[in-house]
Amino acid sequence: MREQNHPFQFQVSSCMAGFLPKNLHLVCVDMPGHEGTTRSSLDDLSIDGQVKRIHQFVECLKLNKKPFHLVGTSMGGQVAGVYAAYYPSDVSSLCLVCPAGLQYSTDNQFVQRLKELQDSAAVEKIPLIPSTPEEMSEMLQLCSYVRFKVPQQILQGLVDVRIPHNNFYRKLFLEIVSEKSRYSLHQNMDKIKVPTQIIWGKQDQVLDVSGADMLAKSIANCQVELLENCGHSVVMERPRKTAKLIIDFLASVHNTDNNKKLD
Repeated sequence: MREQNHPFQFQVSSCMAGFLPKNLHLVCVDMPGHEGTTRSSLDDLSIDGQVKRIHQFVECLKLNKKPFHLVGTSMGGQVAGVYAAYYPSDVSSLCLVCPAGLQYSTDNQFVQRLKELQDSAAVEKIPLIPSTPEEMSEMLQLCSYVRFKVPQQILQGLVDVRIPHNNFYRKLFLEIVSEKSRYSLHQNMDKIKVPTQIIWGKQDQVLDVSGADMLAKSIANCQVELLENCGHSVVMERPRKTAKLIIDFLASVHNTDNNKKLD
């Protein structure tokens, strides 16, 4: 897993990985509740807990024998940013795609709705945890600028797959929006010292794009890329563009040639 001796650790949608050079060695880490990860009641699901678990994984595989490039999106972006702050010697450069964990001066409509749900204890109505085809359609519209026309049968299938795990998703969600975790990236962003790339969709309805400027003002060596006609699901809506931005950034930071055969 080397690109000029830099491991390339990835927390992104697999649909984007297909647009990355085949000679890059990627390590893709499923976050809690995603794909085949275990769901233990003993796991610390806070951002700190997730960061420490990723570090255990890195040390177990000895991925940090040489510093690596770290990428994360949304919750994974929050984890990646805090990781870079906690373990600076592990990371050579960083890419945060619409990361969570920032403190905004004004709440957007989505966050206002979340706070209302928390105040009323109606956690079963969290917009990112759908229980019906209608709620699944609403979630897709919330996360994406492009309006996909998804057949009712597909929506039902997507919901049926998720429903058995919804209690876990709620537990995870409530943990990362708790006082302990909610602003952990904001609280640690000034500790990030490696070259950093921020990628954000301009039409993000989940996490406001103004977060990119917030990070740029706190991280000394920071490059911001804002994508037009793109919502929160950046790596799904614009996988080819996102992959190119990341590879170009990686090449510029580490003075590599993308056409060169990679180790």
